[in-house]
Amino acid sequence: MKILLIGATGLLGTAVKKELESDHEIIQAARHDADVEVDITKPASIKQMFEKVGKVDAVISATGDAHFGPLEEITPELNEVTIESKLKGQVNLILLGTDYVNDNGSFTLTTGIIMDEPIYQGASSAMANGAVKAFVKSAAAEAPRGIRMNSVSPTVFQESSEDLRAFFPGFEPVPLSKVATVFRKSVEGVQSGQSYEIY
Repeated sequence: MKILLIGATGLLGTAVKKELESDHEIIQAARHDADVEVDITKPASIKQMFEKVGKVDAVISATGDAHFGPLEEITPELNEVTIESKLKGQVNLILLGTDYVNDNGSFTLTTGIIMDEPIYQGASSAMANGAVKAFVKSAAAEAPRGIRMNSVSPTVFQESSEDLRAFFPGFEPVPLSKVATVFRKSVEGVQSGQSYEIY
């Protein structure tokens, strides 16, 4: 398969690439230092990416910025960071990319455990994760040409920094290699409208 991997240079994207590259052609997309550059907060940038890459069999999003901070300090402007990237950025990959995905291809977006299990300072991110999950479930029911749509919701990674893991007290971290296999399941499998939760 020809797979467009967005966020390919990040921690998660690197693991997904390692999992899939021996069996598939991976086109890496990121803000910098990738086969194609993209800023998912800008629809024009997403369009340019798809036009440059052309037809693919699968699109994977392993990206999406989110604001973390105490609820009483979150302003509409800070919340907009999450909305523009984690939520709209990923949703727009489907809205703008469906015509570039071959028949029976797939989209896989990324959410996260805090949509189900809250953490301190995670309200903005949880909002986006839950919305992406709901969008994927509904959009999958209307997807044309046999295209499948799923989301992957991991918990904190074993490889995450100690500072990040400190926000998840009592959560059992999972290895990135395990999370990456779930992206393979989404790309190579048959299910659609699923939220694959690795908790």
